[in-house]
Amino acid sequence: MENNGDLDLNCHATGDVRLDKAIYQWITWDKNPQTRAQIEALLLDGQVEELRRFALINDLTIIQSTQGMYKYLARSFPDFGSRGIVVGYDTRAQEASGCNSERLARLTAAVMLCKDIPVFLFSTYVPTPFVPYAVKRLGAAAGVMVTASHNPKEDNGYKVYWHNGAQISSPNDKEILKCIEESSEPWSESWNESLADNSPLRSDPLREISKMYMEDLSSVCFHRELNTKSPLKFVHSSFHGVGHDYVQQAFRAFGFPPPIPVPEQKDPDPNFSTVSCPNPEEGESVLELSLRLAERENATIVMATDPDADRLAVAEQSDRCRWKVFTGNELAALLGWWMLFNWKETHPDPADRERMYMLATTVSSKILKAFARKEGFHFEETLPGFKWIGKKIHELESIGFLCGSMVPDKDGVSAAVVVAEMASYLYNKNLTLHQQLENIFETYGYHISTTSYVICYDPPTVKRIFTRLRNFEGENTYPRSSGGHSIVDVRDVTTGYDSSQPDKLCVLPMTKSSQMITFTLQNGIVATLRTSGTEPKIKFYTEFCAPPGKSDISSLEEELKKVTDTLVEEFLEPDKNNLIRRSI
Repeated sequence: MENNGDLDLNCHATGDVRLDKAIYQWITWDKNPQTRAQIEALLLDGQVEELRRFALINDLTIIQSTQGMYKYLARSFPDFGSRGIVVGYDTRAQEASGCNSERLARLTAAVMLCKDIPVFLFSTYVPTPFVPYAVKRLGAAAGVMVTASHNPKEDNGYKVYWHNGAQISSPNDKEILKCIEESSEPWSESWNESLADNSPLRSDPLREISKMYMEDLSSVCFHRELNTKSPLKFVHSSFHGVGHDYVQQAFRAFGFPPPIPVPEQKDPDPNFSTVSCPNPEEGESVLELSLRLAERENATIVMATDPDADRLAVAEQSDRCRWKVFTGNELAALLGWWMLFNWKETHPDPADRERMYMLATTVSSKILKAFARKEGFHFEETLPGFKWIGKKIHELESIGFLCGSMVPDKDGVSAAVVVAEMASYLYNKNLTLHQQLENIFETYGYHISTTSYVICYDPPTVKRIFTRLRNFEGENTYPRSSGGHSIVDVRDVTTGYDSSQPDKLCVLPMTKSSQMITFTLQNGIVATLRTSGTEPKIKFYTEFCAPPGKSDISSLEEELKKVTDTLVEEFLEPDKNNLIRRSI
C-alpha cells in the first residue's frame, strides 16, 4: 500500500466487485488520512461486513451532500448567489476520525464558497434552533446544522432547512438526494477548509442573530414584571452541550435571574462523561445530578436541554423527597394551555379564535385537539417530525392564521424560559405546574400516555414485523383487537390506508420510506408503532383519551398499561425477533 492512496484490490479482494470498486473510489477521493486509514484497515483485515456497515458521517460524505445541495439550490433559486446559506454546528468531536462538528461545518461552507455562494457561518457552536431562525431572519435560501442532537457520542448528523426555516420535506429531500448521487466526486476546492477564514463571502451572524433572537423572544413574554419578583429558583443542565449560555441569556430577556447551572454538565463535553445517554427525555435516571443540586439549592424546578438545545425536559419538586418529571405530552398540555390562556387575555372576543391554530404530530398527545374542540379554535395534525409542523406553519403563515412561530422547529431555549414564566405565574396563584396539569385534565379530559421503544439493528426484521401487521389474519388484514379491546380504526401512512376515511385513503401524506401504523381502540386508547428516522428503534406511543368527568386515574393507567404491554408482546414479539428492550 502506497502513501498516495492507490490500493492493490487484487491482493485484498472482498469477493464483491461492486464493493471493491466503491472502496477503491472512496480511498481515491478521501483526503482525510484518519478515515482513509480506518477503511484500509478494515479492508486489509477482510472485514467485509464491517465495510458494508461503515456508514458514519465524515469529511467526504459531508462534501458530497453539500455539493448535491448546491446543485439543487442553484436550480431552485435564481437568486441563490445573493441569498446564500446559513451553517451552524454543535460540539461533537470524533477523535478517531477528526470529523468534529466544527470541521464538518467549515467543509460545508467551503463547498458553497468555492462556487461563490455567500455563507453565514457561525463562529462558535450554537443551539440548533438558531439555524432555522437565522435562515428566516437573513432571507437565506437554506440552512445546515451539523449535529447529532441527543444521539450517542459516536454519532453526528447533517440537518437541512429550507428557505422557510422548516426542515426539508418531500419532494425537496428526494431531489437533493438525486443531486448528491450526481455530484459524488469531490471538487478540489471543496476540501479547502481555509476558505471559511479567507473568503469575503463568508460572514459570522452570531452577534446579530443572538440579539434578534432574544429580542423576538419577548413576543412570548407576558408577565415580565412578575418574573422580576419571582421567588422561584431554577436549575438548568445543558447535558454537556451548547445550551448553557443561551438559556442564561433567555432568562435575562424575560427578567429572571439566570438559572443555577449544573457545574458538571455546564460546559461542552463530546464524551458526555456524566450521563449514560445524552437525552434528557429518558427521565429521572439521567437527571440525577440536576435533581440533587436542586435539593441542595432549594430550587423548585429543574430543566435540562439536550446537547444541541432543541429539546427540553422539566421536573418539579412535589415535596422534599419526590420529583415529578413531566413527559413530553404533559409539557405540551401545559404549554398549550399557557399560550391559550394568554391569547384569551388579549383576545377576549371568541370570534378571534377562528384565527388561531394549534399543531401537533400524530404521535403526540391529543390534548390540544381536546382544547380546540372545547374552545373553538383550529387544530391540525401532522406526520411525526418537526419538519412537517414547520411546513404546516409556513402554509398557515401564508394566509395569516398563525400565532407564535419564531422558530419553525424544536426549540429548547425558548421553551425553557416560557416554562419558567408559567411556573412563576402559577406560583403567584398558589399553584404548581403539576396542580395546573390536573386542572387541565379535569377541564378537557384526562390524557394519559406512555412512550417507549425497542431496539432492532436488523432492517429485514423490522420490515418483517410490519409486514406481519399488514397481513395479520390473512392478506391485507390488520389486527382486530389488543388487550381485550376491539380496534375500530387503522391508519397506515406507509401504505396510505386509513379505515376511518370514506375512501380508505390516508389524509396525511404517505411515507413509504418509514414504517408507521396507528390503531384506535374502542375504549378510547390510540396506539402508534413507528420506526425512528435517526436511530435503530421501533417506537411505540399509547394514549388513553378520556372524556371530561372520567377521572379514576388508577383505573385509566391500569387499562393503558395492559393494552400497551399486550400490543408490544403480540404485535412486535420482542423475544421471537430478538429485539432489545429499553434499559433506562
